Amino acid sequence: MNLIRNNPVAMYLQIADRLRVEIAEGTYEPSGRLPSEAQIMARFNVSRVTVRLALEQLDKDELIERRKGKGTFVAGKQVRHQIDTLRSFHESLKVQGFDATMQIVDLTAIETPQAFVQLFGQKCALLERLHMVGDDPIALGRSLLPAFMSDLGREIAEQQPTYALLKDRAGTNITSAEIAIGARAVSPRITSLTGAAANAVLLVLERTSYFDNGTCAERSEFFIRPERYKFVLGNRTSA
Repeated sequence: MNLIRNNPVAMYLQIADRLRVEIAEGTYEPSGRLPSEAQIMARFNVSRVTVRLALEQLDKDELIERRKGKGTFVAGKQVRHQIDTLRSFHESLKVQGFDATMQIVDLTAIETPQAFVQLFGQKCALLERLHMVGDDPIALGRSLLPAFMSDLGREIAEQQPTYALLKDRAGTNITSAEIAIGARAVSPRITSLTGAAANAVLLVLERTSYFDNGTCAERSEFFIRPERYKFVLGNRTSA
């Protein structure tokens, strides 16, 4: 785009308008990240001051959000989780280009809750992780795992998604999962960890996954901030 430099509309507004159109068209998917200030300067051949004024305009219009040390992103970009694809929660973030990380909240051996003794026996492992996109918590994952997972190293558990951890330890693939999605009020602890508003209702994904020999691999709950997450179900037909 060439700017009209003698146009009564200031150049920064022309740049803001162009970026606004590109945001609406989905140009910056899947990560939602806009070009850097230097890249925008080079593209339009303008000063840094002009670029910053354009970005300030978009910020004022609540179209972008700036994250210190990480760049400028489309505001309120939602994560899309394809529920008809067998993929771990963390992987669903990574494949969309998000800066996704996990933080361990708890990793310990516990007495299996009575409702799940049939799946795991009397002992199981509890793994709780906070799923982050950039600096923002997206969800808290709470997983019951076979007892042999209780001695996982915390560093490994922060780096690898659940399915990869299980495959490495069990030496077998996860081949099926049952998923249920709902919404409910949660405890103040979960509200605090996820950064949700007090008394917020969160999306809850319940998942039970199975190894290829039919034994249970994990029973998980994900408590998800609904303003940042969307579940998608594909619908394919044969020709």
